[in-house]
Amino acid sequence: MKMNKTNAMRQLDAAKIKYDICEYEVDENDLSGTHIADRIGLAYESVFKTIVTRGDKTGYLVFCIPCHKEIDLKAAASATGNKRVEPVHVKELLGLTGYIRGGCSPVGMKKKFPTWFDESALTQEKITVSAGVRGMQLLLNTDDIIKFTAAKTADITVK
Repeated sequence: MKMNKTNAMRQLDAAKIKYDICEYEVDENDLSGTHIADRIGLAYESVFKTIVTRGDKTGYLVFCIPCHKEIDLKAAASATGNKRVEPVHVKELLGLTGYIRGGCSPVGMKKKFPTWFDESALTQEKITVSAGVRGMQLLLNTDDIIKFTAAKTADITVK
């Protein structure tokens, strides 16, 4: 069966960045990253969720954090030169990024937004991010994803 490539996969292919695909069964009642990590058998520290926010000074921002953590909005604002950042409403997500909740990837959004990964990503050789659809994660070298998304790293999770 031929798999349909997502926009994220096409962009990584074009950049000649290697990745593996981790598929899992979607549970509409549990779209949490920890559920995904459990399904694909990876440590929570290496499964990253994508959060799209709006900064009061900079506009839209993308944050990728370990699936079992919560974003520290004050730390995220501080890291990005904003007074505050707020997650965008789920209704805005598709029109803004081309992705739906539970399938939002930092790769292949409609526009390139400034992106930050939690600095804990640097302790992992490989991490996963959404492939751009529910039910599929991309496992790739941490340095590759950070370079490809032109991301910065910062301590942006709640302690």
